[in-house]
Amino acid sequence: MQPANLFPLIVVLVAIAFALGYARSRALAAPLGGIRNLKSLPFYYAARAAMWCGLPALVVLACWLGFEGKVIQTLVVGGLPPELQPDSAGKASLVLSQISNVASGALSADFVPPAVAEAATRLTELRQSSQLLMTLLVVAIAVLGGFLAWLRIAPHINAREKFETTLRRIFFACAAVAILTTVGIVFSVIFETIRFFGKVPITEFLFGSSWSPQTAIRADQVGAEGAFGMIPLFVGTLLISVIAMVVAVPVGLLSAIYLSEYASKRMRGIVKPLLEMLAGVPTVVYGFFAALTVAPFISDLAKVLGLEASAESALAAGLVMGIMIIPFVSSLSDDVINAVPQSLRDGSLALGATQSETMKKVIFPAALPGIMGGILLAVSRAIGETMIVVMAAGLAANLTANPLDAVTTVTVQIVTLLVGDQEFDSAKTLAAFALGMMLFIVTLALNIIALHVVRKYREQYD
Repeated sequence: MQPANLFPLIVVLVAIAFALGYARSRALAAPLGGIRNLKSLPFYYAARAAMWCGLPALVVLACWLGFEGKVIQTLVVGGLPPELQPDSAGKASLVLSQISNVASGALSADFVPPAVAEAATRLTELRQSSQLLMTLLVVAIAVLGGFLAWLRIAPHINAREKFETTLRRIFFACAAVAILTTVGIVFSVIFETIRFFGKVPITEFLFGSSWSPQTAIRADQVGAEGAFGMIPLFVGTLLISVIAMVVAVPVGLLSAIYLSEYASKRMRGIVKPLLEMLAGVPTVVYGFFAALTVAPFISDLAKVLGLEASAESALAAGLVMGIMIIPFVSSLSDDVINAVPQSLRDGSLALGATQSETMKKVIFPAALPGIMGGILLAVSRAIGETMIVVMAAGLAANLTANPLDAVTTVTVQIVTLLVGDQEFDSAKTLAAFALGMMLFIVTLALNIIALHVVRKYREQYD
């Protein structure tokens, strides 16, 4: 049975375990004078039985799916004759791909060696056997777990306490997985960054004004040492982000103020969904718009004004990126402004303040911490954007503050460095991890600054 078909079966078994557990708890309560004499409500006895039925089965299913592919591949490759045994990871991947294509029917067995055709047959048989064993094991564990839980139902057991304790452990495990994943990502980036600084001096990376990693590919190339100065990338990232925020913050914030304080309900019901639709537009669409419409318009306008503008400019990318992140600022600011207690508005108006004065001196200061959070989210969105920059600003790492010049950003270079089949042993590929580490440090600093501002104003207006 396919894994997708096992989930409905597990759900059915869990429902049966719940129903049987509920019925048994009610039956045990009857001789005692009713459910009020139980340690817990029948629901908790039933929920505990359902949990015993479903959780072990799901854990076994997840472990089986996690190791099944690797085990089957090892058995199939190990059964090949010595002359077909792969001696590298790349060759092993090619052999497995060929065997899989034969097994799926995408490649005829007549065009491969007989040993590969036999391996394809063995692969099919192993997959079928694995699915059968997986189905039997998961169902058996679910039934056994539900049966044991059904037997353990007793009036003196506090099923609610045990059920909630199990839930707390599950929640803790989920939180631990999230934290450990974050820690693992950070440490993996740190280790690769240390390897990079073993090849390139940290002073060159931090203070270098030239970025040209594509030259560091072969030792016999001209200029094979490359140039790994990060300053042009961070200057380009900062330039585009500033342009985007100059567009997004005023427009988004004023839109939120209008929608929350001045617009009628009918106007709000029309404008707010239209404004939030901008957040659902794919970034590649914004990239096409920037490259085909905004960038040529800026270039032509610059020529009319007697200025020199590149066909790919930071201004074009920043303007379109600002349009893209307007909904982030507007929606969050609107929610924060609406969350300000109505009593503050009423008190200000009762003292004779106008609606504008109330907005400027009461509502806006009270909502400022939330507004800062929305702006921070918008800044993070701008720093992490890649597609618009690739299509509208280009890949040239120019150290310039002119918005009419072509620039690039940190995220674009990270993608560029890791495109294709790469060996993570050269300064070129390891530079992507160093850039990611610096970007992480910058965003962490922005978070700390924003938290400081939020705490300051919260103490003042709470």
